[in-house]
Amino acid sequence: MLWNNKTSAKDTTSTDKGQITESFAEQYLSKQGLILIERNFHSRQGEVDLIMLDGNTYVFVEVKYRKSKGFGGAIAAISASKQKKVKHCITFYLHQRGLNEYNTPCRIDVVTLEGDIVQPQVTWLKNAF
Repeated sequence: MLWNNKTSAKDTTSTDKGQITESFAEQYLSKQGLILIERNFHSRQGEVDLIMLDGNTYVFVEVKYRKSKGFGGAIAAISASKQKKVKHCITFYLHQRGLNEYNTPCRIDVVTLEGDIVQPQVTWLKNAF
């Protein structure tokens, strides 16, 4: 679901918001020169929202949206257990693709979106965890 002027925030589900914010983050990172490889990679351990390339570096992106900064905002929503799940998922991805996790250049970035879902404030944290 893409956002349009006829859609209100009240009409959107959590899944819709996730798709909207992931698309927003993907477009933002693409404008910064990253190239999308895959969206929503799943494993038994969890999910990686976006997998992109920055030169020859694999970038695994966690996207978080929060309407307000209450309770710590979007960055506070990435708990230690969530980080662990993402790391396990990345290891699975690399093994599944035949890539050596020790010799493959990669990093984990976080893109947080806060405020109005139509024009959120974007924060991009490279090597976040």
